[in-house]
Amino acid sequence: MTEDNHSHDHSHNHNVCIEQALETAETVCTQQGQRLTKVRRRALELIWQSHRPLGAYQLLAKLAEEGFNSAPPTVYRALDFLLAAGLIHKVESMNAYLGCAHADKPHKGYFLICDECHNVAEFDYQDIHSALINKAKEQGFQLRAETIELTGLCANCQQESAQ
Repeated sequence: MTEDNHSHDHSHNHNVCIEQALETAETVCTQQGQRLTKVRRRALELIWQSHRPLGAYQLLAKLAEEGFNSAPPTVYRALDFLLAAGLIHKVESMNAYLGCAHADKPHKGYFLICDECHNVAEFDYQDIHSALINKAKEQGFQLRAETIELTGLCANCQQESAQ
């Protein structure tokens, strides 16, 4: 199991993550024969800059401040592209978007969501995915979508509440 915590860590240089995410995005888009346009690139960058999942309208406001086309369809097209390319995940329960920590390889993202600080940690655990696919097949169920979100308290919030 690989874990990537998107929580705010003061010793963590988040700019390195953002740069790596943008480099990966360029590579993935090239491999897929797609273009990472200015608005797609900036949307991805803004999502990665946020330490928490970012909603479409929050993204829309940030892009509008920077002079990008602020029409909702523009933002939703950019989000749809980033989702389809595997560069971001949608955290369904929050109706918000999170940069994908494993965009360079096909996977399903599973999320640990803190009820207190709202940070989200993504983890990629293929055994869970395989078990779910097999169970669905056994039932003759055609899977359309798969979202696993676990909620609770992160280590930081548990520590703070204990003090």
